[in-house]
Amino acid sequence: DYELCEEWGHLYPVPREDLINLHREHLLHLLEMGDMEKALQLLQRIDDPGICLAISEQSLDQHPNLAASHFLADYLTAHFYVNLTTARRNEIQALYIGSKVLLTLPELSRVNYIHLSSRPLLMLEQLLMNMKVDWVAVAVQTLHQLLTGQEIGFTVEDIDNLLSEYAEKALKFPFALKEKKS
Repeated sequence: DYELCEEWGHLYPVPREDLINLHREHLLHLLEMGDMEKALQLLQRIDDPGICLAISEQSLDQHPNLAASHFLADYLTAHFYVNLTTARRNEIQALYIGSKVLLTLPELSRVNYIHLSSRPLLMLEQLLMNMKVDWVAVAVQTLHQLLTGQEIGFTVEDIDNLLSEYAEKALKFPFALKEKKS
């Protein structure tokens, strides 16, 4: 049905907003089905960069599944980096990095952290608080790789500071040792 509507849009004038809505719904449908190749082809078929940007941003704002969010954040960063405001750029890059970190976690555990996908540093802290040390190791390695040359509101030093803070807390004992009285 989406393809038929798209063909109809080529034959008859369709208002810009309706065209954006059609393509957005089609894109979200393809992403929901996991067909990233067709989703990319759909975005490449759109001639007007302004419409393509609007479709991509609106789709991302619909908070699709993890893989779709990762795809859209990557697409927006790769194709529309200069068209985005600095705040929006940082937000999208944080979502890209957060979704990448989420993808390193065991699949059944992702649901517990998906609400933090746009805040990777907070996700890392949550993993530390939940004592998921093995997951933290993989997440930190992924973050170190992704943060090279990126500006998203936090740095590798912030990660190191967070790890140091929790390492220090792990060594503190909340009680005093009692001496044995004879």
